[in-house]
Amino acid sequence: MSTRLDAKTTYDYDREYVIHSWSVQSKRNPLVVNRAEGVYFWGTSFPSGKERRYLDMASQLVNSNIGHQHPKVVAAIKEQADKLCFAAPSFANEKRSELAKLLSEVTPEGLKCSFFTNAGADANENAIKIARMFTKKTKIITRYRSYHGATYGAIALTGDPRRPPVEPTMPGVVRVLDPYCYRCPFGQEEGSCRLECAKQIEEVIQYENPDTVAAVMFESVTGSNGVFIPPKAYYEEVRRICDKYGILLIADEVMAGFGRAGTWFAIENFGVSPDIMTVAKGINSGYVPLGAVIMSEKVAEGFKDDFLYCGLTYSGHPLACAAAVATIKAYRDERIIENSAKMGTVLSSYLADMKRKHLSVGDARSIGLFGVLELVKDRGTREPIVPWNASGPVMAAVNDYLLEKGVFLYSRWNYMFVVPPIVIDESQMAEAFEAIDGALAIADASLGK
Repeated sequence: MSTRLDAKTTYDYDREYVIHSWSVQSKRNPLVVNRAEGVYFWGTSFPSGKERRYLDMASQLVNSNIGHQHPKVVAAIKEQADKLCFAAPSFANEKRSELAKLLSEVTPEGLKCSFFTNAGADANENAIKIARMFTKKTKIITRYRSYHGATYGAIALTGDPRRPPVEPTMPGVVRVLDPYCYRCPFGQEEGSCRLECAKQIEEVIQYENPDTVAAVMFESVTGSNGVFIPPKAYYEEVRRICDKYGILLIADEVMAGFGRAGTWFAIENFGVSPDIMTVAKGINSGYVPLGAVIMSEKVAEGFKDDFLYCGLTYSGHPLACAAAVATIKAYRDERIIENSAKMGTVLSSYLADMKRKHLSVGDARSIGLFGVLELVKDRGTREPIVPWNASGPVMAAVNDYLLEKGVFLYSRWNYMFVVPPIVIDESQMAEAFEAIDGALAIADASLGK
């Protein structure tokens, strides 16, 4: 039997031997997390060495939709491990087949066949390969404030500041502006919108030559760049444009899918179906890494007689698929998607209260349990409380306060994301917003008003 590391040894080994993503290594001071349950996890901080419980209002990385240690999912992984831990992707496997069938039942109309990947980034990379092979065209249109993953092709699709440091990247990506209604790049306000953000897509397609554009690829609801929720008519126009020019519509649902937006998939809120959809995160809440490219029957038929140049050693890994099957059944049997819609109304009310109460809140927006508070120095000018693509003492103080109160919240720039596990209940939401209220008082005080 192996000897378990204590928290201090774990911390010390981490500091000496582990390289962490998106960080300056010398400034790391990670919590040691070794157990979790439901919407909570327990973390030990150093140098204090004290362990405490945290309410996980970030769903870790917006992926623990079903919550931590769901007993049915854990049992499914154990059962599969006892039977078969791995089979090469060239074989058929019970859980992979069952999962593919389940996905065809819960995804938007028209989507049928799945190619399994290891996570969201390689799902997006493979979606691009499939789109290019199917259309025999090369260009991909994405948005400036998008995030599609950190692998080399996925980061090329990405529009946020994580891309430039690793350029040059994959060629053929063309960007358009975002449906960011609070800071409309076309200068519109609520009531004056003429969907310029959607119309620009057609203009760019014409500039680029429609015969060269394979796909339009968007996050259905933009995630880590600020939870931008477009008007319903936006995707109706995007779908019309894609159909007009014979271009595939790819919906990146890696973060927004599996109940996060109050429906099985965020795109359902806009009344359209994509030709290809990418998923990961909530497919099994990260219990075992898994992603998928789910394509329409028309796209899948394109590879019936043509060779598919996509392959991954761990595609459709049995443990990951078993976890996903159990997760999807739990979503259905326990009405977890319905809980997201119900609690989404509660979240929306709390966010509106925070905006009314705190001058530092410029905007509060949400769809389902996908929410964000955008902090500003001045509501009139909408100047961010910290500069774009930067941090500052105000946000650091806000985050420190929340951790002191036992609430773990994902913050980036001037955004406070409120994205709990979609199994959260009203008492837990109240617990979170008691702490968020106090944190926003700190932000208010920094304004000097």
